[in-house]
Amino acid sequence: MFLSRRFRTILSLFFRRGGDKMKQLDRAPFDKKAIRVDGRDIAVTGRWLRTAAILDEDWLEGPVIDDPETLLAGIRKNGLNADIFTFAQKIPDCRPRYRYKMEWDNVAAIPITTYQDWWEHLASDRRKDIKRAEKQGILVRTVDFDDELVKGIVEINNDIPFRQGKRFKHFGKDFETVKKEYATFPERSEFVAAYHNDELVAILKMVYVGELARFLEILSKTKYNDKRPVNALISKAVRIAEEKKKSYITYGRYYYGNKRRSSFTDFKQRNGFERILFPRYYIPLTAKGAIAIQFRLELGLLAIIPGPMVSLVLSLRSRFYSFKAAKRMNTDRKRGAK
Repeated sequence: MFLSRRFRTILSLFFRRGGDKMKQLDRAPFDKKAIRVDGRDIAVTGRWLRTAAILDEDWLEGPVIDDPETLLAGIRKNGLNADIFTFAQKIPDCRPRYRYKMEWDNVAAIPITTYQDWWEHLASDRRKDIKRAEKQGILVRTVDFDDELVKGIVEINNDIPFRQGKRFKHFGKDFETVKKEYATFPERSEFVAAYHNDELVAILKMVYVGELARFLEILSKTKYNDKRPVNALISKAVRIAEEKKKSYITYGRYYYGNKRRSSFTDFKQRNGFERILFPRYYIPLTAKGAIAIQFRLELGLLAIIPGPMVSLVLSLRSRFYSFKAAKRMNTDRKRGAK
């Protein structure tokens, strides 16, 4: 009974929002109101262990922090209700610069030399997918951010309620919400769209951050997946990054904690992304924060739970949402028949 209760507790954390602290810190926006300290917006996430971080850390140009001690003094002076403060260095600046408690974080990145070099190192099946997209009538081009594009993105968002074995957070969002979310970093953003017979079937938003081209979002309509529009978008992104003389394309993390095996990681690897390590620092602001760092609790569940258990729980979650998706589709068909 004790083991079953513990397993149910762990399972519930994966089935609800907020189970993966590493993903919470992976990209903005944060849920909490930010405060301004030393020219940076600091926001807090978490409930029992509250972690402060720089808002939009991944998307800021230049060094994340010029003087950590000055920033820490400002955070303490403002009385921010947080237990831990975290910040990271950006690739390619991967050599640790500070003496704070550090963990190696990671990013999925494509090193940009030439398009031909990326192509030659690409898995053979991915090269076939890119050629297949063209043969299947997929046209890829950069586009302006306008209302017509937003309408197409809304359609993509509402294509299916579950993606990658979990509930899709953008499903059901209205036009104004989508427009507001995609309008971030307008002066540094590039939109790449894939069309089939003039229908928007996939979209990629890239944000330029210094010498990096970061994928903010890449989505497609599931019924067109066999035409490989996402592979065509990545191919186009590599060409653009080469033209703009960027050093890397990045797309979130390569691994999340002890979650080593996933279709998403396999997708990145087969499209030429590599795992690059960089330093992330954790600084206690309270006694609870110091204890949490001592036991590495600041890394979240996916870094604490053994890898096999993570795989098991995520597999169960994927099956659960697949069942719900199939049930929903059957219900929709019955309604349509009536």
